Amino acid sequence: MATEIMNNEVRVGENEESEASNGIEKLEISNGTDEVSENSSSMQKDEDGVTAEVAKKKKKKNKSKKKKEPLKQTDPPSIPVVELFPSREFPEGEIQQYKDDNLWRITSEEKRDLERFEKPRYNAVRQAAEVHRQVRKYIRSILKPGMLMTDLCETLENTVRKLISENGLQAGIAFPTGCSLNWVAAHWTPNSGDKTVLEYDDVMKLDFGTHIDGNIVDCAFTVAFNPMYDPLLEASREATNTGIKEAGIDVRLCDIGAAIQEVMESYEVEINGKVFQVKSIRNLNGHSIGPYQIHAGKSVPIVKGGEQTKMEEGEFYAIETFASTGKGYVREDLECSHYMKNFDAGHIPLRLPRAKQLLATINKNFSTLAFCRRYLDRLGETKYLMALKNLCDVGIVQPYPPLCDIKGSYVSQFEHTILLRPTCKEVISRGDDY
Repeated sequence: MATEIMNNEVRVGENEESEASNGIEKLEISNGTDEVSENSSSMQKDEDGVTAEVAKKKKKKNKSKKKKEPLKQTDPPSIPVVELFPSREFPEGEIQQYKDDNLWRITSEEKRDLERFEKPRYNAVRQAAEVHRQVRKYIRSILKPGMLMTDLCETLENTVRKLISENGLQAGIAFPTGCSLNWVAAHWTPNSGDKTVLEYDDVMKLDFGTHIDGNIVDCAFTVAFNPMYDPLLEASREATNTGIKEAGIDVRLCDIGAAIQEVMESYEVEINGKVFQVKSIRNLNGHSIGPYQIHAGKSVPIVKGGEQTKMEEGEFYAIETFASTGKGYVREDLECSHYMKNFDAGHIPLRLPRAKQLLATINKNFSTLAFCRRYLDRLGETKYLMALKNLCDVGIVQPYPPLCDIKGSYVSQFEHTILLRPTCKEVISRGDDY
């Protein structure tokens, strides 16, 4: 038994030694684990650092991508067009080739050189055209019966001012917004206090202009909510497109008029059960355009006959047509709203101090661009009608009263500005809409 006890004690010691040695091994293992955990944590830190750096780089890339993404116009439009085109290169209009004897121009190196020389001017008028397109797109989206005509015009004009970055005589509105209704063909805009409202059965000609450095875009379209008038609108739209197609260097103005009339008078329209033959308004014309000069001297008729004068290289033209269910002849009528300083007006002495003051305002803000009474009101001018009449009487300023066909008739209009480039014809104001 005692031996057994001793043997037991020996076994106990052996167990203690083995446990002790196991304890050392455990300690060594645990130390190894600590080292692994320390290494793994440091590796984790390194990985986290790398991940953070990668994330930062990605953020920077995303930011740079965002910066490179082009701006998009807001609704309603508020971003100046110049900011939408960081390159400062504005889109070309529709390009049409010349015909017959002028086909050679497209490949002429000499003519291409001329165009390169004129590039700054082309780019300026294209900027004005892009503003026109964006403004009319917005206005079309908000037009509806019941709108006060004054609100319509002021919304349109304020949008132009924003998008063109209005800057005195360097950039802005080229002439008052024409919104002539029904038998009124042109030159009507509401004076302050006018309460005229746009009605469902109205036919409205919306004619407005933009300019950069006096390079004018003159462009118009017609709005009619009632589909009954569609053939009338189609007549003037197609007649205008015909005039554009026929226009070109060395083309006689009278030939364009004949082509326009033929297309225009191929249309008829039924209004309230009565059929009308559509007529071209014979005493309204398209016209050449010069720097700060909306009517630069040449007229483009919309009926046969007229001038034998030819179009020339480098000229700008407003090709516009007027389709009427009336007599096809307009006269001045209604209260005047449009005025323009005569382009060739020399120095004329003025007696009235108020007339001198008003002329100074006109020279500073409009020069030889057209304006209306609402524009004078906006500039803070008051009690100016007598002074304005004096300026008209002495021939410094020309009044342009509304032009009207017979009461009860309807008139539609479409208009584009074209440029007779040395190599091709560019419809500057062409858009997706018309």
